[in-house]
Amino acid sequence: MNIKSIFENFKTIAVIGFSDKPFRDSFNIARYLLSKGFKVYGVNPRLAGLNIEGIECYDKLADIPDKIQIVDVFRNPDYLPELIDEILTLDYKPEVIWTQLEVINPVAKRKAEENGFIYIENKCIFIEHRNS
Repeated sequence: MNIKSIFENFKTIAVIGFSDKPFRDSFNIARYLLSKGFKVYGVNPRLAGLNIEGIECYDKLADIPDKIQIVDVFRNPDYLPELIDEILTLDYKPEVIWTQLEVINPVAKRKAEENGFIYIENKCIFIEHRNS
């Protein structure tokens, strides 16, 4: 599946490492995706229970009431294997795991691909969406 078809077919996104700080990429990219018609949830324990400019925030993926289709990761790559393990415990399977620029972890990538996820690594979802 190519990137353009991912954006056409999957509209519910969880932003892992979402920030409420306007100077952070996770904040601006989440708002951009929301403005382009995506349903966007923030995942950040510090912000759980808050609605920040239309983005409902949760402690963890399992707390989100919708079925997430794209998991967009803005975290230290060292946490990726643990995140893949968390995703594997969900009652459903997101279609895409997307890691932002410089979020690279070969162990997490292998584990995600072995479990059938579309895994996009080291690409900015904003840039890719804008160029698709």
